[in-house]
Amino acid sequence: MVTIGLDMMGGDYAPLEAVKGASIFLNENKDEIILFLIGDEEKINAVLNKYPLKSNKYSIVHAPQVIKMHEHPTKALKEKQQSSIAVGFHLLATGKIDAFISAGNTGAMLVGALFSIKTIEGVLRPTIGAYIPRENGSLGLLVDVGLNSDCKPENLNQFAILGSLFAEHVLNIATPKVGLVNLGEEEGKGNILTQTTYPLLKENKQINFVGNIEGRDILIDKADVMVCEGFTGNVVLKMAESVYDIVKRRNIEDEHFNRFNFETYGGVPILGVNKPVIIGHGISGATAFKNMINIACKMIATDLSAKIKASFVA
Repeated sequence: MVTIGLDMMGGDYAPLEAVKGASIFLNENKDEIILFLIGDEEKINAVLNKYPLKSNKYSIVHAPQVIKMHEHPTKALKEKQQSSIAVGFHLLATGKIDAFISAGNTGAMLVGALFSIKTIEGVLRPTIGAYIPRENGSLGLLVDVGLNSDCKPENLNQFAILGSLFAEHVLNIATPKVGLVNLGEEEGKGNILTQTTYPLLKENKQINFVGNIEGRDILIDKADVMVCEGFTGNVVLKMAESVYDIVKRRNIEDEHFNRFNFETYGGVPILGVNKPVIIGHGISGATAFKNMINIACKMIATDLSAKIKASFVA
C-alpha cells in the first residue's frame, strides 16, 4: 500500500484545486494508493461535498494552521506546528506517508525537508530541477533552478549524479547525457566555477558527460541533464515560463510551446533528501496536482531514494 500526503492548504486555489486533482488521479489510477489530505478538515469537507472522492482512497488529517506564502520559512515552521506543511513532514518523517506534496510556501518545504527527513548521507546539498521540453518531443532536466544560487564544483558534480538518476528512473531516459551549461562548447571556457567543474564531470564514472552546452542547446536534445548553479538555472526557468505566457497572450497554438505549461508536469522533486518531496507552483490547478501525485508514485515505485543512497555510498 502506497501512502501519499497532499498539502490541501498550499497554493493560491487551495483546497479546491487539490481536491479536484486528487479526484482526477484516483479516477485514472487503479493501484493501491491512499491519499492523506492534510489541512483544515472543515474546509476540505466543504469541497469534498461538491467533488467527492472514493471513500476508501483517502484519509483527512486535520491541520488547522496555514503557512502563508510571504511568511519566513524557519520561523513559520517553528511557530506553526499544526500547519499543513509541518504536519505533512511529521507524517513523512515518522513513516506514516511515503511521499509529501505541496504547492505552498517553497521555503518552508525546503526547510521542512532538510530538518525533518534530512539530506541523504554523502549529499553536500540537495537540489531542485526543472523539466525542459525539447523540440523533438522529449523532456530534459535542468539542475539546479534556484535552491543553490552559489555553488562549488563539488556541488555541481553531485547535481549531475542526482539529475542523472532522476532522468533514468523517472523520466525513463537510458544512459542520460549530462551537459555543463556554459558560454562556450570548448573545454576551458567559462568562469572559475565551470572551468573547475568540467574536469570533475569528465572524470565522474557515474554519469555520461558530453561536455559543455550553450544556451541555444537547452531546448534541443544535446544533453538530457543540464547542470548549472541555481542563479543561472532560475533565470533560464523563468524565461522559459515567460515564453509560454507570451505564446498564450498572442493566441499562438503550437504543440511544442504548449508543452511549456508547467501544469503538464506538476511539480519538481527535491533531489538528495531521504524521501520523496514534491514542490508545486503556487498557482497549481487540478492537472498540476494530479501530475504531482503521479511523479511521487513514480519515485516510490522506482525506489529512487534508495538508488541515490546506493550511488553516494559507492
